[in-house]
Amino acid sequence: MSNPLIGRIVRRLRQEQKLTQQRLASRLGISTSYLNLIEHDQRGVTATLLIKLTEILQVDLAALSGSDERQTEQALRETFADPLLGTDPVPDAESQLLAASAPAAAQAVLGLYRAFQAVREETGGITLPSGRKILLPNEEVRDFFHEHANHFPELEDAAEAMGAELPAAALGMNHALAERLRHKHGLVVSVAPLPGALRIYDPAARHLRLSEILPRESRGFQMAFQLGLLEVRDLIEPIVKQAAMTTRDAGELLRIGLINYFAGAVLMPYVSFLEAAADLRHDVEHLAMRFGVSFEQACHRLSTLQRNGVRGVPFFFLRVDPAGNVSKRFSAAGFPFARFGGNCPRWVVYSAFASPGTVRVQVAQLPDGATYLCFARTIVAAPTHWGEPPAVRVVAMGCEINRATEVVYADGIEIAHATVGIGLSCRLCDRQDCHSRAFPPLAHRLALDVSTTSSSPYRFEPTRG
Repeated sequence: MSNPLIGRIVRRLRQEQKLTQQRLASRLGISTSYLNLIEHDQRGVTATLLIKLTEILQVDLAALSGSDERQTEQALRETFADPLLGTDPVPDAESQLLAASAPAAAQAVLGLYRAFQAVREETGGITLPSGRKILLPNEEVRDFFHEHANHFPELEDAAEAMGAELPAAALGMNHALAERLRHKHGLVVSVAPLPGALRIYDPAARHLRLSEILPRESRGFQMAFQLGLLEVRDLIEPIVKQAAMTTRDAGELLRIGLINYFAGAVLMPYVSFLEAAADLRHDVEHLAMRFGVSFEQACHRLSTLQRNGVRGVPFFFLRVDPAGNVSKRFSAAGFPFARFGGNCPRWVVYSAFASPGTVRVQVAQLPDGATYLCFARTIVAAPTHWGEPPAVRVVAMGCEINRATEVVYADGIEIAHATVGIGLSCRLCDRQDCHSRAFPPLAHRLALDVSTTSSSPYRFEPTRG
């Protein structure tokens, strides 16, 4: 298995399970010295040995892939690169070692840095509503979904059970949802003008009103959301309680996020959606039409197909506005999003704004050589009144390049010649001759010469070995 972190991950898992090298080597059928070489990244791991490791250590392949460790490593690199910390440069190798060998310590460091960020914001004039808050509520909820691989088996099971009772094939999904609300809960659904709102539920009047500006697929989603609110709160509340969000706002956002998850699972049942995705080779627009959902809903559902033993292609998912503000993100594919600061302007996510409604595709390669097939498309929200500009965002997805043949968007692309080098963010990117660079990298000194005007906005001195 080609993964520079696997040896350290194996060593950490072995130590956590209190296995000696001799004991683990014996169970693997290899010598202790060979296992020692693996743990010190001096020997690779064959496919057969990899399967044995997952069985003996009782973990799935994802735990040995290093995707979580790479995400943590990237967050550590960003943290250590902050010049306001006033520390000497931390080599990338040390960030990698900490992420792979001591993940709890790495998370503690990141937690301290988030606290430092919060204090820095306060002293800069931004007043936070609670002294206990370390993260903004949306960031805290986003981290929770990431920690759970954006997959909640109990909600999937409940959605499948409800789906089995819905006569969607006979009535159509939206009609079936409305009928369940009426027959099981005595709830009347109506569509009407709702200034300033998309959905209003009046429990006393047993009335659910949906805005007339909602497209058909969004009306179905809102009815599925209402069913989740009425029927699976007993499953959702324990998850919210166990999450122990630091603020009430974060707890409420998590609750809404989990009900949204359930609604998506009702509209796009796990097994049938997974089979359709494979059959259509992840053509998102076709998937959206088949299940009567929006492009964004279909993309988001693809990112949740992480059931043990029946996983889909691991995709990352991102939603961003023209100013670069990220409102949703999740990375099952191990894509290391920059947590602080903007993303790379060379990334297809941003060029997609130039061609509204068209799926843009890119083979993107990070400075460490990791390569992803990425695709992105704009989505436009309906304005609530004349003269209001519609909200335009881009939804983007991607997978590791070795899964590209399973995705229709890779057809016709010569990967070897189409690869575009991108960075995570300008301040972390070491690419010298990037014409799109907005800021110099934090880890390098600028190379300034009044006698020369460079084609790149910021030239910098390379790191000396």
